[in-house]
Amino acid sequence: MNVTSRARAGAVVGALALGLGALAAPAAVADPPAAEYRTLAGAGSDTTQDVVNGLGNVVLGTSGNKIIASYDATGSATVKTRATGCVINRPNGSSAGITALVNDVAAGTNCLDFARSSRGVKTAGSALTWIPFAKDAVSVAVRTDSALYAAGAQNLTTAQLKAIYQCTTTTLNGVTLTPLLPQAGSGTRSFFLEKIGLTDAQVGGCVDQTVQENNGVALNTVGDIAPYSVAQYIAQVNGAVTDIHGATDVISVNGTAPYTSSFTLNTGFTYARDVYNVVPTAKLTNATVASTFVGTSSKVCAATSTITGFGFGTLGTACGATSIKGAN
Repeated sequence: MNVTSRARAGAVVGALALGLGALAAPAAVADPPAAEYRTLAGAGSDTTQDVVNGLGNVVLGTSGNKIIASYDATGSATVKTRATGCVINRPNGSSAGITALVNDVAAGTNCLDFARSSRGVKTAGSALTWIPFAKDAVSVAVRTDSALYAAGAQNLTTAQLKAIYQCTTTTLNGVTLTPLLPQAGSGTRSFFLEKIGLTDAQVGGCVDQTVQENNGVALNTVGDIAPYSVAQYIAQVNGAVTDIHGATDVISVNGTAPYTSSFTLNTGFTYARDVYNVVPTAKLTNATVASTFVGTSSKVCAATSTITGFGFGTLGTACGATSIKGAN
């Protein structure tokens, strides 16, 4: 970790400690209570952890029991997902969650039933099914006290973003740019780079690639710029989750605003995306998996007020589809 990263990490930890001391943590944003082992266990995406945690509180079985156990992307090094065995390394990000699910299927340990993912398929195959349940978008966040946010400057184009993350554009509006990217394995990182036309190998050397995604407190200098889930930003500002947007706002891209005048997700934003719960294809016939995730009448798809309450948009008839298959 470089000096900039160390300073940024320290600022984040300090701000979080102050914030959590002053505010009661939202009830939906946490691992399930210790020794509460629910039927379906999942982990992965930072972007969707809060909404899936929220769904875990409202998706109930016939006896009123909570079905979904969703484990946060960060926290203790390991999580325990079953009463017996199943102490696993905590997956941080979509790819880490999907990899953990793939490994679990291969080992036959049955410690995970799904992975949260804010990205689509990377490798063709049929072992896994990506089940969409909500709409998100990815914009870029900048500090509101920066000239990057000055009147008339609250918009960037795809071409500008590509140049910034290639490090061929290093200043803008008189500000020296310090572009940030989420950690490796982040679905938001993968999606953002794809949309601006870059691979991991093409990211410039000026980019700090060590920042936990969707954390506005990490933007602590006026030149900082980072991709950010619009749904997460809305939920943080609205208080649905712990507010770590700091002094940032998400800005327009290609002339399209990320949120509406009523502060809801603009589902027509330039970089809109579906988000998913990924399940082993072989488990689609499992009655609990099917009733929870599959089809528009599934318990997750029916929980529209929870989905929108966490800043996401709904998918209508596309929710719960099982047509997207892949290997990872």
